[in-house]
Amino acid sequence: MRLKSFQAQTLTVHAGSAGDSLYGGIVNPIYPAAAYDYVEEVRYPRYFNTPNQKAVVEKMVALEQGEDGLVFSSGMAAIMTSMLAVLKQGDHVLFQHDLYGGTHYAAVNALNRYGIAYSMADVSDLKTFAAALRPNTRLMYIETPSNPLMKITDVAGVARLARKKGILTMIDNTFASPVNQQPITLGIDIVAHSGTKYIGGHSDLCCGVVVTSKKLTEQIRQSALIFGGSLDAQTCWLVERSLKTMVLRVQQQNENALAIARALEKEPRIRAVFYPGLKDHPGHRIARRQMPGGFGGMLSFEVKGNAETFLKRLALIKRAISLGGVESTATLPVKTSHAKLTAAERQAVGISDRLVRLSVGIEDAGDLIRDIQQAL
Repeated sequence: MRLKSFQAQTLTVHAGSAGDSLYGGIVNPIYPAAAYDYVEEVRYPRYFNTPNQKAVVEKMVALEQGEDGLVFSSGMAAIMTSMLAVLKQGDHVLFQHDLYGGTHYAAVNALNRYGIAYSMADVSDLKTFAAALRPNTRLMYIETPSNPLMKITDVAGVARLARKKGILTMIDNTFASPVNQQPITLGIDIVAHSGTKYIGGHSDLCCGVVVTSKKLTEQIRQSALIFGGSLDAQTCWLVERSLKTMVLRVQQQNENALAIARALEKEPRIRAVFYPGLKDHPGHRIARRQMPGGFGGMLSFEVKGNAETFLKRLALIKRAISLGGVESTATLPVKTSHAKLTAAERQAVGISDRLVRLSVGIEDAGDLIRDIQQAL
């Protein structure tokens, strides 16, 4: 049977996991070598072609339905290496305006130094987004659901627009994960992940992944060789192991997040809830179409009281800056993910001081709801 014919639950377990051919073990060994025989292939960790690196990529390529990819030392290494691989001096990149804070900071502080122009536009209206294109635009960059307000971008619509103009597209698929959304099937060229989140899933490793075509992978690889953002064998092995349970974890997180969002909708001490699984969410219909696996384990909400006091009163949910782990965590975007934006920039994209971002884990949903209610 062909591997591509299997469902995601099967692919996470078996793709890239050939086992130990020497002793017959059913899991891949860790190959820590930095020096290899070069007769058949020149292998080297910085060349992104060691066995443990390849195992992670094979799983992710199967899940994202791409052709090839690379695993990096962080999500930002994956994002910036890919962008700098496909852009050159004099080019222009169009970003959606409500970006993850780290990507926003990198765009504002790094691209101009390479002679690459950029602009940011509202992607909720594709006509507005298209109006921001320039003759030298070479890349359109989106993320959906967005961080932290869970805004939904019409992925297929952006892809169609780009194809008409001959422009490459790139998406940060971290919040959705490949369990819920496969952007390549919707026409996107390059898919990036902060693997620290749902791919790792246990709040204990840092990595990034890019999945794309074979041609673009080789182009990105050449830049990756220069920037050197490779990942060591032991972390790759942990990533591969974590991927085997990703479908189960994300499915439970989807279920929990929807239950919590529905409970918060009815809570009088909450001003607003942002979750694409809610029927009154502005992007709900698009999310239903492009997120067949579920609406994700991330949501955010505004409290009517003091957000910092609310976080301090949480007992079960942990205060932490990352997301996507098996344990539920909460944070204030104004203090963490979007702290590098100015107050005016945060206001422009709707991030208030009372906004709480919640990464929902795999705990009992009722226990999580009770913890939120007692903290309120």
